[in-house]
Amino acid sequence: MALHSITTQRRRLADEVYDQLVQAIMDREIGPDDRLVQEKLAAELDISRTPVREALLRLEKEGVLHLANSGGFRLAKISEEETLELYQARAAIEGQAARILTARNDPEELERLRVLIRQTEDLKDPTTRDYFIANRTIHRAFMEAAGNRFLLEMFDMIWGRAMAFHLFAAIENADISKSLGNHIELVDVIATGDRGAALEAFTDHIQEGFELHLTGIRRSA
Repeated sequence: MALHSITTQRRRLADEVYDQLVQAIMDREIGPDDRLVQEKLAAELDISRTPVREALLRLEKEGVLHLANSGGFRLAKISEEETLELYQARAAIEGQAARILTARNDPEELERLRVLIRQTEDLKDPTTRDYFIANRTIHRAFMEAAGNRFLLEMFDMIWGRAMAFHLFAAIENADISKSLGNHIELVDVIATGDRGAALEAFTDHIQEGFELHLTGIRRSA
């Protein structure tokens, strides 16, 4: 078997560009009116155009950017269909984690979740990014507690994508404070030991988030 050498430097550079662009989107340094041109970005970063193009194409593939008519890329508008698919995937993954936690029903584990939720939701003058991080932290804590590494990988794939924050930002046009709340109640349902009730509670919780997003998307349209 003939194997060829692998060059990783360019890949790492493209990942770094990607991370910087994602951070700029989350910090609102890149908005819907901005046009991202690979030549200009490469000059600003003082690197070649190739890793910049790779990062831009990755964001396009993830649904965060789209090709602009005038050239370059702009932030894409997230459709209602994409939003529904994202929340359906969340319901499947997080609902199963809830069933695992309910079957185990470890009081110490559940108390640790309650403590984390209270601490994480104690926000002072929160921004949209703060709400996003708080929600991701809480929901990931449920997934970590479930202890299934494959479910956790799928969760990270959904919540780790740049589209996740770009989509979450639509809640600004609704009542973003509603994105937090009733997480403690989710723990309480798990503590009953009723797996069906836990699954239903998580599904309802995620459905409420979906409806909140729809309201935000429609108000921004």
